Amino acid sequence: MLHYIEEFVFWYPALMAVLWMVGGIIFYFSIERKTPQPLYDTPMVSILVPCYNEAATVENTVERLSQIVYPNYEIICINDGSSDNTSEIIKGLLNKYPKLRFIDLKENNGKANALYLGLLASKGEYLMGVDSDSYIMPDALNYIIPHFTNKHNGERVGAVTGNPRVRNRSSLLAKIQLCEYASIISLTKRTQRIWGKVMTVSGVVVCFRKRALLDCHLWDRDMITEDIGVTWKLERKCWDIRYEPNALCMMLVPETVKGLYKQRKRWSMGGMEILRRHFDIFKKWRRRRLFPVYLEQLVTIAWAVCWLFLAILFVLNIIRAEHIFIVNYIWKSLFLSTVCIMQFIVAILLDKKYDNQLFKHAVTAIWYPFLYWYINAIIVINALPHLFTKKDKLAVWESPDRGIDTEDVAAHEEFELVN
Repeated sequence: MLHYIEEFVFWYPALMAVLWMVGGIIFYFSIERKTPQPLYDTPMVSILVPCYNEAATVENTVERLSQIVYPNYEIICINDGSSDNTSEIIKGLLNKYPKLRFIDLKENNGKANALYLGLLASKGEYLMGVDSDSYIMPDALNYIIPHFTNKHNGERVGAVTGNPRVRNRSSLLAKIQLCEYASIISLTKRTQRIWGKVMTVSGVVVCFRKRALLDCHLWDRDMITEDIGVTWKLERKCWDIRYEPNALCMMLVPETVKGLYKQRKRWSMGGMEILRRHFDIFKKWRRRRLFPVYLEQLVTIAWAVCWLFLAILFVLNIIRAEHIFIVNYIWKSLFLSTVCIMQFIVAILLDKKYDNQLFKHAVTAIWYPFLYWYINAIIVINALPHLFTKKDKLAVWESPDRGIDTEDVAAHEEFELVN
């Protein structure tokens, strides 16, 4: 049995890395390198910006969103019971930005609830969700909306998710995440789009068809990750979800281990909720494209548990000085690290046209196998009890780690633009 566990822990990440690389390359040659669909129609788009304690970031976000070149849109900021002066800041922006509207909630009821109320107040046929510490590039909607309005298959499209890019790049942790979003998250979405269904839209940058949201009964307000939940609800209703790499969104990422841990644990817990809530997809053959995504999540959890078992065994063998056992593990770790670096190279080559600074920071990717594989495995195991825990209350949010001072980030971005 130990032999099979060792082989599984060794081969699973290696095979998945190959799968992501092949899928990303196929996506590039079959979809990505083609000329983007032209923008013929410009239906109304409502940009929803849920806010919770975002006094330091929301003004910059509204300013950036006001620079969008798409002609027909509105911005709706929803303050979800912030305890700082977020509400006062947004009120002060209403006269300055004519496209801005404001919903001021006195109680924190969670991001999904804020989006729900934003939908009720929206005028647009399409809803663009953007986090309040982020902003989409001025031309992003010009790439997204044609997916919905295409006369051949646009009516099937329920959501289009964009390409998140990391804004804060001063620390090692932020630079590793910069490489991760290119080589892991973007590459995974490319592959999932080719082989099956997208596991989740990026909550930081996603556009929905309002009719599709109504068809799947909107966001689950009791789920800790509303973006994963609504993705699965849409796909269960046979709505198509697409990934548009040209639709760039600049965002802040955590720069402390504590902040990163809390974020990734929330993601893992959201994945557990999906497994518990949608285990019945196998009852209907028409949902077969969801099967590999669901099974991949289950196998990833199994891998994390097996990895922990082998890690404990490895430590025990160090204590007992079982050198042959130790050398075998070291060789396999070096092999997997090499495969991971190959994945980074492929992904960065695919993503470099969207971010010409990727190669500059690519050297930090060498830390990814050593840090992230182990940290993420531990986080998955820590979140595992959530798979068996059901709750029926609203999922409220806490203020996340926004990285370094936002004024420094803005100054850095302006420098990049000028140069």
